[in-house]
Amino acid sequence: MSWKLFFSYELINDVGISVGIFLLFLLFRKIFAKYVIALIAKGIRKENHPYFSHMFLSFEKPIQWLFILLGIYVSAWYFPHFDATQVLFVKLVKSAIIFLVGWGLFNLSSSSTLLFAKLNERFNFEIDEILIPFLSKLIRVIIVIVIFSGIAEEFNYNVIGLVGGLGLGGLAFALAAKDAIGNLFGGVIIITEKPFTIGDWILTSSVEGTVETITFRSTKIRTFADALVTVPNAKLANETITNWSKMGKRRIVFNLSVTYETPKEKLEGVIKKMEYMLKNHSGIHQDTIITKFDKYGVDGLDIYIYFFTKTTVWLDFLKIKEEINYKIMDILDHEGVSLAIPNRRLYVDSKSEWNVKLDGSV
Repeated sequence: MSWKLFFSYELINDVGISVGIFLLFLLFRKIFAKYVIALIAKGIRKENHPYFSHMFLSFEKPIQWLFILLGIYVSAWYFPHFDATQVLFVKLVKSAIIFLVGWGLFNLSSSSTLLFAKLNERFNFEIDEILIPFLSKLIRVIIVIVIFSGIAEEFNYNVIGLVGGLGLGGLAFALAAKDAIGNLFGGVIIITEKPFTIGDWILTSSVEGTVETITFRSTKIRTFADALVTVPNAKLANETITNWSKMGKRRIVFNLSVTYETPKEKLEGVIKKMEYMLKNHSGIHQDTIITKFDKYGVDGLDIYIYFFTKTTVWLDFLKIKEEINYKIMDILDHEGVSLAIPNRRLYVDSKSEWNVKLDGSV
C-alpha cells in the first residue's frame, strides 16, 4: 500500500513539475508580449527604421508561439510515462519550428516592396515598379515551397521524387490549369516587354483606365468612372495596348469652316494670325503646326488646323485646347469673319403638277 502511495506521489509530483514548466513559459510569453514587445517597438519608432519595424512585426506572432512550443517540449521531458526522445515527437517539434520560422519570413516578405524601393534609391538598380510586386509574390511562393520541403524532409519524404513521380497526373493537372499558366506567361510578357507600368493610363479593346496592380494572374485597371476592372494577363498580353502616358505630346486636329462670303484677303489674314498665335503659345509643341486653306466644303471654306500640345496630362490638355478655341474666336471676331452654319435649301416647282388617270395610275 505504501508503495502505491509513493508511486502516486511521484506521479503527481512529475505532472505538477511538467505543468508548472509549461505555465512558466506561458508567463514568459505574456511578459514578452506585454513588455518586451512594447519596449522594442518604442525603440524602433524612435530610431525611425521602417524595415526593422516590419521585421519585428513579422516575427512577433511566431516568437509568441515559439514560447508555447518550447514550453511543450521542455515540459514533455518531465511528464510521466512519456518519452520526449521518441522520433515522432522530435519530428513534430522540428516541423513546428520550421513552420514558425517560415511564418515569420512569409510575413516579412510583404515588406520586400519597401526593400526593393530602398535598393533602387541607394544603389540605382533600376528595378521597374511593375517587377517589384512580382518579385515580392515570387519570394512568398519560394518561402512556402521551402517550408513544405523542409517539413516533408523531416518525415523522410523525397520531395524531388514526389514531383518527378507525378507523371501523367502532373500532365493532367497542367492541362486543367492551362488558363492559369497562360495568365502566368502573360504576366511574364508584360514584365519583359513592359508595354505599361503601374500608374500608366492605357487603352485596350476591352478597357481604358489607370493601371493599379499587376499580379501573376491578372492586371487591375481603374477606369475613369472609378470602376475597378480585372483583366486576365493572357488576354491583356494579346490585345493592342495604347499607352497614353508614354506620349511625348498630344495632338489636336480639326477643320474650321467660314462662310463663302469671306474675301480672300481676310481668309489669308485669319490663317496667318492663327498660325502666329499657335507659334507663340507656350503650351504648343513647335515641331508641327499646320494652318491651311484646305478645301471648298459643302457649307463654307474649310481651314485645316493641326498641332500638338506639350503636355499629355488630360486636364492640362483640355485647358490649352480651350485657350486656343477662345483665341480663334477673338481672331475671327477681329477680322469680321463668320463661321459657316450648315444649312439646306429646298426648292419646290409650283408649276409642276401630277397627272392622275381615272384608273389611279400616274
